Amino acid sequence: MSERDWAAGPPEERQESVLEPPPPEVEEVPGAAPASESEPESEEGAAPMAAADGESVAATQAPADNGRAPADHAAGEFRVPDGYGVLEGAPQGARRSVGVVVSRFNGRITGKLLEGALAELEDAGVARDAITVVPVPGAFELPLAAMALAKTRRYACIVALGCVIRGDTAHFDFVAGEAASGLQLAALDTGVPVSFGLLTLEDASQAEERLAKGAEAVRTGLEMADVFSQLRAAASA
Repeated sequence: MSERDWAAGPPEERQESVLEPPPPEVEEVPGAAPASESEPESEEGAAPMAAADGESVAATQAPADNGRAPADHAAGEFRVPDGYGVLEGAPQGARRSVGVVVSRFNGRITGKLLEGALAELEDAGVARDAITVVPVPGAFELPLAAMALAKTRRYACIVALGCVIRGDTAHFDFVAGEAASGLQLAALDTGVPVSFGLLTLEDASQAEERLAKGAEAVRTGLEMADVFSQLRAAASA
């Protein structure tokens, strides 16, 4: 017997309810609203009507955007008004050393992220012998490796690369959240920029259009490193 059958009561009670005569028909009064359109008598208002599968009607309604996913960012040009001092970095890698921590888990994807990151470092002028790559087992280990590299004070920035794919359990939420907060903590504790190149995907098919994240993380790290370099120079002038 299904849970819905039991929700209606034990078999003997449901049998009695079936045998009860139907309620008498209500005579319609001219000008009165049908019973289905009348206002609920409860002072606090009626609860949402339950759908057949147990969800509320509000949860089953079509989204207001007609199924179109919202944009993940607001495109447009950023500009600081004239008359203000501006300290802005550029993704320049000449005479800078960079540490790269990368997860081996989901290696088909993280390997592509690493390829993009290394190519971007070369384009930015970072010498190959000034790059240290540290592979780690998974995304959960990225913050610890980033912290260790940053504490050596040998690197202008750290680039963290990884990929977490949602599964059937809450594992995804714990790993992705802890990796993100851990990488931020590594940057805050050491003062060394740690750029976030961790993909958080619903499924592996989403990876292809996000592989540029590796190169983007490099540009972010180098830009922040340049800002910090200018800030130190200005402070000591």
